[in-house]
Amino acid sequence: LQSSVALALSKLMKKGRTQQRIEALLNNLMTECIHGKTLASRRGAAYGISAVVKGSGIASLKKYDVVKRLEESCTSGSPSSKEGALFAIELLSSRLGILFEPYVIVLLPALLKAFSDSNDYVRAAAETTVGLIMSNLSGHGVKLVMPAVLEAFNEPEWRTKQASIHMLGSMSHCAPKQLASCLPKVVPKLTEAFSDTHPKVKSSAEEALEEICKVIKNPEISSISSTLLSALTDPANATLRALEALISTEFLHAIDAPSLSIIIPVVHRGLRDRTATTKRYAALISGNICTMVNDPRDFVPYLPVLLPDLKSTLLDPIPDVRSISAKSLGSLTRGLGEATFPDLRPWLVETLTSDEAGSVERSGAAQGLTEILVAGGAHLTENVMLKEILPLKSHPKAGTREGVLWVLTFLPSALGQAYSSLIDSSLPALLSGLADDNEVVREVALRAGRVLVKSHGKAHKDKILPSLEDGLRNEDYRIRVASLTLLGDLLSMLGGTKVAKGNADTQDDIRQAERAQAQIALVLGNETRKRVLSSLYLSRSDTAAIVRQSAVQVWKTVVSVTPRTLREILSELVDQIVSALASGDPERTQVAGRCLGDIVQKLGDQVLPEIIPVLRDSLYRGDEHTRQGVCVGLSEVISCSSKEQIIKFLDIIVKVVQDALCDDNDLVRKMASSCFQSLHQVVGARTLDEVVPALLVGMESTNETAKARALKGMTGILSVRSHELLPYIIPRLLKAPLTISHADALGSISAATSDTIYIHFNTIIPTLIAEVASVSKVDDNNEEKEREEATRRCSRAVCHNVDTAGVNLLISEVASKCTSDKESVRKEACWFLQIVIEERATRADFYEQVPIIIRELLQRLNDSSQDVLKSTNLALNALSKFVPAEELVAHIGFIRNLIASMVSDARYRKGGVGDGEFLLPGLNQPKGLEPLLPIYQRGILYGDSTVRETSAAGLGELIKITSNKYLAGPFLIKLTGPLLRIVGDRNPSAVKIAIVQTLGLILTKGGPALRAFVPQFQTTFVKALSDPSRMVRIEAIKALALLMPLSTRVDPLIKELVASSLGKSSNVSVETAGLVAIQTATLEALAVVLRHGGKKVKLPESIPSSLEAGKELVVHEDDGIRESAAKVIGYACELLGANEANEVIQEFVVDKMPTLSSSSSEVKHGIACICRRVLTTSIGEEIDSKIYDSISSIIQILMKDDKSMVREAAFVAIGAVLGCSDDAKSSLSRLEKSIAKGMDSKEEIEVQKAVAKGLCITATKQPGLFRTQEGLFLTNNALKLAMSGAQRVQFSYNDFLWLALDVGNGESGLDEYLNLAHFDQAKTMKAIYSKVLVKIKSVDDSD
Repeated sequence: LQSSVALALSKLMKKGRTQQRIEALLNNLMTECIHGKTLASRRGAAYGISAVVKGSGIASLKKYDVVKRLEESCTSGSPSSKEGALFAIELLSSRLGILFEPYVIVLLPALLKAFSDSNDYVRAAAETTVGLIMSNLSGHGVKLVMPAVLEAFNEPEWRTKQASIHMLGSMSHCAPKQLASCLPKVVPKLTEAFSDTHPKVKSSAEEALEEICKVIKNPEISSISSTLLSALTDPANATLRALEALISTEFLHAIDAPSLSIIIPVVHRGLRDRTATTKRYAALISGNICTMVNDPRDFVPYLPVLLPDLKSTLLDPIPDVRSISAKSLGSLTRGLGEATFPDLRPWLVETLTSDEAGSVERSGAAQGLTEILVAGGAHLTENVMLKEILPLKSHPKAGTREGVLWVLTFLPSALGQAYSSLIDSSLPALLSGLADDNEVVREVALRAGRVLVKSHGKAHKDKILPSLEDGLRNEDYRIRVASLTLLGDLLSMLGGTKVAKGNADTQDDIRQAERAQAQIALVLGNETRKRVLSSLYLSRSDTAAIVRQSAVQVWKTVVSVTPRTLREILSELVDQIVSALASGDPERTQVAGRCLGDIVQKLGDQVLPEIIPVLRDSLYRGDEHTRQGVCVGLSEVISCSSKEQIIKFLDIIVKVVQDALCDDNDLVRKMASSCFQSLHQVVGARTLDEVVPALLVGMESTNETAKARALKGMTGILSVRSHELLPYIIPRLLKAPLTISHADALGSISAATSDTIYIHFNTIIPTLIAEVASVSKVDDNNEEKEREEATRRCSRAVCHNVDTAGVNLLISEVASKCTSDKESVRKEACWFLQIVIEERATRADFYEQVPIIIRELLQRLNDSSQDVLKSTNLALNALSKFVPAEELVAHIGFIRNLIASMVSDARYRKGGVGDGEFLLPGLNQPKGLEPLLPIYQRGILYGDSTVRETSAAGLGELIKITSNKYLAGPFLIKLTGPLLRIVGDRNPSAVKIAIVQTLGLILTKGGPALRAFVPQFQTTFVKALSDPSRMVRIEAIKALALLMPLSTRVDPLIKELVASSLGKSSNVSVETAGLVAIQTATLEALAVVLRHGGKKVKLPESIPSSLEAGKELVVHEDDGIRESAAKVIGYACELLGANEANEVIQEFVVDKMPTLSSSSSEVKHGIACICRRVLTTSIGEEIDSKIYDSISSIIQILMKDDKSMVREAAFVAIGAVLGCSDDAKSSLSRLEKSIAKGMDSKEEIEVQKAVAKGLCITATKQPGLFRTQEGLFLTNNALKLAMSGAQRVQFSYNDFLWLALDVGNGESGLDEYLNLAHFDQAKTMKAIYSKVLVKIKSVDDSD
């Protein structure tokens, strides 16, 4: 009734003046609808509202705020108000239909809230309202509503979530088309709700799913809907049962959208299950569903859910799961079209070629790709395979190659006969896979090959067989094994049998093989059968054991009686053997030879008459590869035949072997040598009797070609039977004079007999050296020159070819000739050592004999012959060039001692120079020192401390015995660089001493050529002055003296030395050495620089600064510093002139006289030192006479001092005073008594030595003074001390007597003395003169 009234009311709204009353009508109806007391009144008012809005137009909803008021009532009113508002919304939606959809979105929150209301009537009204709204929604409306409902589902409030579930359930009321679009989103949300913690949420989800199940139209699904719902609510326990129910159901009707929405979550859960059965069922259903839906488009929304799961199961470890998943993907592609899956095939190819994927994943991807290609049709398959998959067969990554082969594993059986067009294209990929370095790739390739043979072998044997036969001849044994396996599969399939396992020798196996052989002959034809069986029999002799085993198994499968079959296929087999022998492939040649031997063993006399002529003809007609193969085959035939069988054909065989031994090709001759060895083992010595004489005759032939061939043949025989033949051949070849042909023959023979020829070195080496020595003397004879060249070639060949075991004997024999009396033999022995080094350099097997080589060559450096010296130099050059310097450095001590011993012998033997200058002849020739230099340089730069010391000292010794002429500028620079570089390192003092000494020698020898190195030298020597070692400092001072003649900038050096002597230099640190020691060394160096380079000073303050430093330090507490400072003062005064000297002496000597007695011993010592040093210089004679008299008085006082140190300095100084006297004789008479007191035996030894030193100064400055009557007294006293004093005193007075008697200029000084002396003194002087003084070379009184 209410509905009818509402229908009439809506039509009346446009009649009369009703339009003016709309607002009042709506207000009354809204009030009654919301606040009405009875259900009927509220329901009727709702009808009225819908009728008024319908009649007045949709705009009235907004104009009169109808929707807003209804929304407020739904959310905040009483239960009856909410119910009334829901009635109005329901009826508005019903009456307005699609026009009301925009307002549904606005009212949705209110509707959701009503679902969770506490009042049952409100909830019932909300359910009815939402159901009606959903049934009226268009597709666009569903899209608008769905996001809001799903968002509400994600709210944490359980009531809101429950309300959204109710609304999702209400979507079952949607139209079929809208239902199909929304269910893929609805059902997953509802199943998600089953895991909610709130029971009401779960129960609401169950109810919602039941609502959806009610609209399922498929009767089969309806019948199992309860099982499916159980799987959704309890997936862990009910999924498998639901899948089984689906599989067992026979579908007679199409599956609709609601059915899909229930099935897909179950399948989704099944694909993710752990158990293989569940995944297998789920994958099976996934593939089949597509064929049972009415509209495949209904299934498309579920693909984003199912496809990832199917991809996952496609890569499952269980093969069955992968297989079903692949078929499912194929079914889906077939049903929905490949365009539906744009990313699927690229993903499969990517997985197939990925590095991260394993074999399982690649296998699954290959299976899936195969099914998709099959679903796409033959054209797509061929296109993809040829353009995308097969080109990857040679990809550098093993995983990619494996993926290609997995596709070839599954595609033949899946594609069926349509695969025949791809066989030719896929076979190369299979074969290359069989030879792959990766084992997994090889296994997959073999699997793919077996699949191909099984599925297409019979139909396409003509395509497959040639490839397998080629595989049997492949270089890679893995391809041969795989080819045999596949050939066995193919032949067993063609013969209707299985490949034999084990021995296969039973009667059943033989009968089965007989039947298979007949069947194969029928299928393949006679010619093909012979060819295949011949290839198979050849494989039985393969070099790889696994190939042989496989070939035997296949052979036994298809051959029942081997000898009979061999006779049948013999002609074809021999052709193949000859072809293999001539292939040039060493492995195939060996296989063919073995096979030939095997045939001879099995068939014996039946086959020899057929084989040997074939081999002979092939030798004479074939190329070099054929001739090699013939030798291999013949060797096997001989080895496998009896002596009786061989003797029947001996004439033919000997001729063939002899011709092969003389072949031009090295490999043919090598193979022929093996053949000769086999023949000798079978026949014995008769072989030598048949072959060797003919070759010897050929070697003496005048025909060069015949001679060369005979020599090659003899060399080949010697390579295998050298022990028997060498004693017979060597004497004949070495017969004097050695001819060119014999020399060349010996060189060739040495190559073939390297491991035995050294036994005969005691005759070979002396003969070769003697021949070269005799021939080299001839200058103009061309024939002799050619003979010399041939002998030298032979010598080099012998040295090069000898085995390592013979090197020791070789060097020993050569070394024994280095000391020969004959100059030419010594020269050629040195040359022989040179070629030994050169020819054995690459093998480096003579290093143990290097000391012997060094000994012999170094001893020849003192040879009297210039030719021997040159030969020695060349040999030493070869030694330093071809033997690493680090190896030679190990012998540096030996080299040094050897040279020292040799030089010593040369000096002191009869006719030697003694202590005079000795120059070693071997070093005093152009580049004489060059071979030894790298050894010493290596030792200096990289050796340990001992090696460095030895190297540096040894280098200095070499420089001493080398003339300046041969120490040219560039050569000295080579020596200098390493020494300067290494001297600054942290070396022990002994190393530094040796280096500095050697640098000093280089300066002495080099002179101006080393001017560019002066700064480095100077820096090095100055730095050495601070060394902790006293000897290093002394050597550095000496070296600075040698450097001064080359130095041009003395001023900076003087400045640095002055600063160091005063302890102000940055180079001086107490840690490096004691400060006193450094100051002493620096002052000594400064004195040396002033003495030898002072005249080069350019700055006016340089000399005065030195003088001031001397003045400051002459009163130092250390006596060494005082002495050195006085030395600096002396040389500075000499440079500054007499006036400066007078001032210094006045200040430091004369002015001290009044306080002398009270002065310290240090002051007195300093005074004496200054006097000695100033007066010793050239300006000593220019000192003012008054100052001179004062000096004389002061020194006489100091000679009587209590301190021995003062007396020592005074006695030395008195010698300088006497030396500067204008009247030396009267001064000597006045002072001789005082001086004689210092010579008293009771005086301290050091004082006695000081007196001798002073007298040396006097004798130097006043020559002849001590050969007068006035000097006789002191001379006799000195003679007494020289004869009877302590040894150190004796040495000092020996020096004085040498100077006093002027021994260096002859015996005139002695005669003068003898004229004045008494008999006893004269006798004594004669004795000491003859025994001691004449042996003294010189006396240096500069210190």
